[in-house]
Amino acid sequence: MHVLHLSALSAAQGGMSEKIGAHDWGKTPLGPLQTWPAVLRIAVDMMLASRFPGCLVWGPQMVTLYNDAFKPVLGARPEALGCSFDEVWAESWDSLGAMVFRAYSGEAIFVENFPLMSERNGTLEKAYLTFCFSPVRDESGEVAGFLETVIDTTASIEAARQWRALAETFEQQVLARTVDRNRFWQLSTDVMLTLESDLTITAVNPAWSQVLGWEAAEMQGAAVLSLVHVDDVKQVQTIVEQLRAGLSSDNVVSRVRHKDGHYRWFNWAAMPGEQGFTAVGSDVTLEREREEALLHAETMLRHSQKMEAIGQLTDGIAHDFNNLLTGIGGSLEMLEHRLAQGRLEQLPRYIEAARKAADRATELTHQLLAFSRRQALDPRPVDLSEQIRGMADLIQQTMGPAIEVQLQFEPALWSVLVDASQLENAVLNLCLNARDAMGPGGCLRISTGNERHTAQLGEPDSLAPGDYHYLQVQDNGRGMDAGTLERAFEPFFTTKPAGQGSGLGLSMVYGFVRQSAGQAWIDSSPGTGTRVKLLLPRCFDEDSPEQEVQVLETTRSRGGRIVLIDDESILRTLVKETLEEQGYSVFDAGDANGGIRLLRELGPVDLLITDVGLPGEFNGDQVANAARMLDPQLKVLFITGLTDRRLVESQLPMPGFALMTKPFSLQALIKQVRAMLAGDQPALPEREAPVR
Repeated sequence: MHVLHLSALSAAQGGMSEKIGAHDWGKTPLGPLQTWPAVLRIAVDMMLASRFPGCLVWGPQMVTLYNDAFKPVLGARPEALGCSFDEVWAESWDSLGAMVFRAYSGEAIFVENFPLMSERNGTLEKAYLTFCFSPVRDESGEVAGFLETVIDTTASIEAARQWRALAETFEQQVLARTVDRNRFWQLSTDVMLTLESDLTITAVNPAWSQVLGWEAAEMQGAAVLSLVHVDDVKQVQTIVEQLRAGLSSDNVVSRVRHKDGHYRWFNWAAMPGEQGFTAVGSDVTLEREREEALLHAETMLRHSQKMEAIGQLTDGIAHDFNNLLTGIGGSLEMLEHRLAQGRLEQLPRYIEAARKAADRATELTHQLLAFSRRQALDPRPVDLSEQIRGMADLIQQTMGPAIEVQLQFEPALWSVLVDASQLENAVLNLCLNARDAMGPGGCLRISTGNERHTAQLGEPDSLAPGDYHYLQVQDNGRGMDAGTLERAFEPFFTTKPAGQGSGLGLSMVYGFVRQSAGQAWIDSSPGTGTRVKLLLPRCFDEDSPEQEVQVLETTRSRGGRIVLIDDESILRTLVKETLEEQGYSVFDAGDANGGIRLLRELGPVDLLITDVGLPGEFNGDQVANAARMLDPQLKVLFITGLTDRRLVESQLPMPGFALMTKPFSLQALIKQVRAMLAGDQPALPEREAPVR
């Protein structure tokens, strides 16, 4: 496919490509051609390259662009290029307007045979159009416009009406007007056939041979179901039952086999007769192919937008991790250099630099998991007002003495089901952003409240009607302009100077709230401050007491024997040496089969430490199940770099199981192992444990 770019539009040969390239866009809301964003250029290229009638509507002013195939749809209207879409279709806006605004809200609209009063031949005439409104999103994911693809189906609708009339009167015409019937039977371009009640074909018209290749003699006595596509047989049988009950049927689409073996699509109208059935079918194969092409074009557009977003995210991750890896690698090089020189006095300096870089990489990983809604959460019923009261001193210290902090709480607040630790992180992130946006004398207000919504909140895939609790963080700082506001939740987007922000704070808050079945909004404008609202669903089990997890009692003494399974050899070596220094006997394996073999050969052990994702046919969860079949009281510590939600939801609440998410510090590992072997560890690891 030849793709036109902005610089080439004016040089494109003929038609709408040349008109768009030569148009004075500086006089329109889109601005000069050279300033158009990438997503607009891509959308225009796709529209011009398409052979189907296409119209691109862009921006809040609904500026109209279209390709050559779309010009017949416009009819005798004045030139529409660069005009507002509602002006172009002013006479039909009462019918089209609602669907246009639905497309701008992000909904893909596909409508078949839509009746529309359209100006044709100087007068308003009723037309039927099949069209698709495909929302086009900008770099921040917001809908910037939509691509409309249209097929005029007026002729098909009129023909369908004729088919229904023909089917209803066909047998009467056969009996009363044999001459007319035969003339129509011979001359019609639609396929016609008569059937016995057992679906045996008794007659077909000449169009059957022209369209499907079968001669009339070949069809005489044939079973019609033998020609129907296997996927459509059940639908046809259902229609036949209606016909046998005396009911007519129309607009039934099915595929019939051509003599050369391929299938063609037909739109059928059928009615019962005295001895069988009569059916008339119009070949709609071309229309079906066009519809599939429309859906394919929409899929390709969405894919291109998705790939652009992935590219932006990947670029941000690579940038930050390259910086951190450079710091870690440089520190290790300096350690190696100083050891070779025998200069040991500066070693702690390089060790600390590498550790800080590793800590920042860990924090960045957790922020990415929060943004992607893949972090491991520990949701519990929480009173948000009490949670914020407990953070009051920390919030005031964070804001400093020059900023006033106001707390405003709902007196009869509902509980919410949320991870309290992650909620505190989210609140602190919002407070830090507010502090950086305000100067001395600023005011930060944190408020909570209850809300009941009876309608859908936000996008169709957003929040359902119900009871919600809100948490608001509001400042009187400098605020955000529209461009910044649109990208506020975007990962790696920041307005802070280089080195003063990763751009993941707000995206982490958004990911955490969405993973908690909630929603987040930002309201801001320059000079008026910023208000961030987090909406979380109400927890209806707020009064139920939490059940304590009982740890299984050990029936025999343990000798500190541990089986370690992990396919990462470096990590396995570090963990083994660390635990052996603590006095434990550690037996390690690099895969599930080796680990199970150790468990069988060693006999009773005190603890199994296994990675969740293991090479081969078994994962860590299955290894743990096999190990517990050998020893039902065996304690299991899962270590993983991924969040296996099925594992978290099923195994971890059971006594004797725990989970540590990589990366973690060796000191945290020692603390967890000691707690488990002492028999007093929680079912979930301590979230406060430092990680590396």
